[in-house]
Amino acid sequence: MATFEEQTQRVVEALFSDLLGGDESDCRSLEMDSGGPVALAEEPPTSFDAVVVASRLRRMGDQCNMDFERVSSEALAAVLKGKVEKFPAAVESLSRSWSNQNPELVYERAFLCVSVKLLMYVAKKVSAMVHPSQLISMINGNSQVRSYIEGCGGWENLDN
Repeated sequence: MATFEEQTQRVVEALFSDLLGGDESDCRSLEMDSGGPVALAEEPPTSFDAVVVASRLRRMGDQCNMDFERVSSEALAAVLKGKVEKFPAAVESLSRSWSNQNPELVYERAFLCVSVKLLMYVAKKVSAMVHPSQLISMINGNSQVRSYIEGCGGWENLDN
């Protein structure tokens, strides 16, 4: 069984592959989500499928209705000017703000939605500047988000 960190890495890499136009044959649609993972003969059966989880994350990102061009945030302005080292601060600020404006939205879910949506936005503008390690370390380094994912039963049960 992979550790949380290893699973996070696989999920984020699958998300990047999808966002940055990876090999279409490796991508699966959300419709396949309910069918569960396809196990290879040499692998033991598992409920963790990074591509399916990445598609769920992308769907969560789609729920974020922020217009990043109109949001007032110093960290976001820096990110939009190419300073990707400000990405974690921008996500933190936007997540807190969005969560506070929508009481039914827990911070951890807002964090995941905003980080994916901002990642998609920045990837379209300057794809060479974003790297999976940035999002991997943000998720693994945020104990609240990690506890939230583990509380859902792990990545494989996130947003089920």
